Amino acid sequence: MTKSELVDELARRAVPRGVELWIVPSMNPDGVAARRRGNARLVDLNRNFPHAWARMGRPGYWQYAGPSRASEPETRAMVAFVREIRPALGIWYHQDLSMISPGTGDEGSVRARYAALTGLPLVRITGGRYTGVAATWQRRAVPDGMAMVVELGPTLPAAEAVVHADAVMAVARMTRDLRG
Repeated sequence: MTKSELVDELARRAVPRGVELWIVPSMNPDGVAARRRGNARLVDLNRNFPHAWARMGRPGYWQYAGPSRASEPETRAMVAFVREIRPALGIWYHQDLSMISPGTGDEGSVRARYAALTGLPLVRITGGRYTGVAATWQRRAVPDGMAMVVELGPTLPAAEAVVHADAVMAVARMTRDLRG
């Protein structure tokens, strides 16, 4: 099972009062279809966002950042979308690491709550180079908002899709209440 089951579960849910839930089923449909991390041009879209972008790798390298910041149409579409809706909280789902990186302040509390509800460990990501990351860009683009990455495992059992959907609704209510 993959992230798509979580997307389907979220789409079936009633949204809490005072919350707008925007769902983007996949930012990388080409990569999903090809069962690879990169898009059709082999760019890792989570290394392609404009904030703190840096050259990294070449086409075929698993974290190839692309020829320039926001060079990819998928990245530009998400940049425009986020700038238009200015979300109070953005949750970016990735697969493989099974964790959430801790944060500080209200965002740290939201991350910790999501981790507690799902059983994912709250652990700092270390080692590696993280340029052009979507959530980092979003925090700069929407300074009064929050953004976090939830690293799912390589697969997501059906029961876990329900757990994660419950966590999304809980942190959506929490974010609404924090914003008063």
